[in-house]
Amino acid sequence: MMATGPDKSLLYHPRMPLTWWLRKRNYFLFILRELTSVFIAIFLVVFLVHLYHLGNGADAYAAFAEKLKSPGWIAFHVVALVFAIYHSVTWFVATATILPVKLGGRELPRGLVTAGAMVGWIVVSIIILVIHFSLAG
Repeated sequence: MMATGPDKSLLYHPRMPLTWWLRKRNYFLFILRELTSVFIAIFLVVFLVHLYHLGNGADAYAAFAEKLKSPGWIAFHVVALVFAIYHSVTWFVATATILPVKLGGRELPRGLVTAGAMVGWIVVSIIILVIHFSLAG
């Protein structure tokens, strides 16, 4: 016995132009957020290659580190940093919307939850920087 599906001629298939996401600001910001993941993934692959060369000795590491000093790689890392910050901020905003925080039976304002997460992020980042510079110096 064969299962039959709906008649394909009766299904509605809207035509979408390739630039549909440029029509509304929210669509554009959504696609931009998705694009940030690509840059973060490339950064992580470069980081893994960096670790690989570090394991192959000082000469291999120095040669790879020298390549990363080129203007193209520096520009890539600046763009990746900006995208990582954008991705993180949008994540905190989405988290406050998806997981409302209740305190004493009342829901905290979303802006307060987002601000608290960002302050925590900044504090942890400063602690990491202090540890880094104290170990390096």
